[in-house]
Amino acid sequence: MAIDIRISEEQTTEKRAGILGLEYVDTSKITDKQLYPELLSKEDMYAMRVIPIVFNKNGIDFGITTTTSQQTMTKLTQQFLDHRVSYKLISDSGYNDYMKLYDPPKKVVYKDITISGDSQADLIMQVSATLDQVRADDMLAYLTSQAHKLGASDIHIENQPAHVRIRIRIDGVLHPIAKISHERSRMLTSSIASASNISTSSPTSQQGHITQKVRMADESEVNINLRVESVPAINGMDIVMRLFNMEASNYTLDRLGLNSIERKVVDDIIKKPNGLVLAVGPTGSGKTTTLYSMLNTLNVETRKIITIEDPVEYQFDGVTQISVASEKGDETHFADKLRAVLRLDPDVVMVGEIRDNDTAKTALQASLTGHLVLSTFHAGSSAQALTRMVDIIGQNPLFTSAIRLIMAQRLVRRLDDTTKIAYEPDEAAKKQISEIIESLPAIYKKPDISNLKLYKPGSSKENPFGYKGQIAIREQMVMSDALRALLIKPSAEITSQMIEDTAVQAGMLTMLHNAVFKLLSGETTYDEVFRVLG
Repeated sequence: MAIDIRISEEQTTEKRAGILGLEYVDTSKITDKQLYPELLSKEDMYAMRVIPIVFNKNGIDFGITTTTSQQTMTKLTQQFLDHRVSYKLISDSGYNDYMKLYDPPKKVVYKDITISGDSQADLIMQVSATLDQVRADDMLAYLTSQAHKLGASDIHIENQPAHVRIRIRIDGVLHPIAKISHERSRMLTSSIASASNISTSSPTSQQGHITQKVRMADESEVNINLRVESVPAINGMDIVMRLFNMEASNYTLDRLGLNSIERKVVDDIIKKPNGLVLAVGPTGSGKTTTLYSMLNTLNVETRKIITIEDPVEYQFDGVTQISVASEKGDETHFADKLRAVLRLDPDVVMVGEIRDNDTAKTALQASLTGHLVLSTFHAGSSAQALTRMVDIIGQNPLFTSAIRLIMAQRLVRRLDDTTKIAYEPDEAAKKQISEIIESLPAIYKKPDISNLKLYKPGSSKENPFGYKGQIAIREQMVMSDALRALLIKPSAEITSQMIEDTAVQAGMLTMLHNAVFKLLSGETTYDEVFRVLG
């Protein structure tokens, strides 16, 4: 495609030369370009839009463009009175090719970003300087590649009054890495907007997706797979870009960190031919990863699987995936798509998110008619999610029986085993942990905490913060006879706490229960658990 554009430009330049009565030269066919820096300085060549093509005893041939002025040619002729001077019309691309030889672009060194526990002033200065000297596409590719290397989950571009701050989130915590000018940020924003098909002038929030491969100035290639969220703020358009790893091997149940009991629950549920499975939690809690891992496990030749997503975040071979851009004010859009999909006779349907009553009811109806339906839902816990579902569907025992599993989860930082430090917690922490243990379901043996030891992060040169990755804290609510009996009551009489208590009596571990086991095993810290769970 680029070759065709260049040929077209040369043909246009040749025609223009004929009109102007000038000789034309196709510089793309000059394989051994000679340089004559003694004739003109780089500054003169830029200012006059002229380059010397040939210089010998017979004279000087200058290459000029359609923007080179007559006054420039007159000046050059007078400057080189001792030589025969002639002018050849060349294309703009030909001129630019020569100028890259006369004035080679400075080599950009993309230094790896290192997050340390020390002051980040030097890091911010270094990354900011790099972003200031590269082209807009390379700014995005550099940030994306570095975020992937650091294991970041998202990149934040935030407009402040005096500058634009760039931060990346690693293991749930934000780290500043650069400050750039608003002018430079507009270039980056424009590049992001163009790639993700959003508008830089929209007065409302927008959502986009970028999937592309970029070759940077240092010839390295970067795969970019980002979900883009933008919102107009008072100082400019703020952007958050969520990173996705495009390796299918990352989406397996084995990599979810499920213990043997949790894994058996999931395996038993997804083996069933129908029912509704919900992954519950706030944005960034790993819900989509959980569903994709289930989907990848279910993805075999004997099943037809269809997904409805906004947007499609990862593409699976063998799965029909439908991208749905829900329009403002069109709350039935998702439900309409789901009804259309069900006519295609799928075995498994994944709905990216249940956002409204119509989609919830349609998903439940689908799960009653021979489909396994997977979806995400925004709620604080499994009990809160079930309370909201009851509000939507009312006292319908058929709908209630369709719900197989509600899995709520949060992500907490995992301690680095090589640096973590054991300590004896204070009495308040002991008391809190003891109360949580006392509320464990009767089927679980209560751990002995008489010699309780917890762990806190240490520090090393390689890992100054003492954490390494994230782990999920989960609760799995499976529909039991006791829950069904409770849900027969009028919804006004049912509270989330009643649902949770009933589920715990039936053997469910809450997220707090799950977190305490991870505390006792030294996987995370007391402060981290209550930072995330409250």
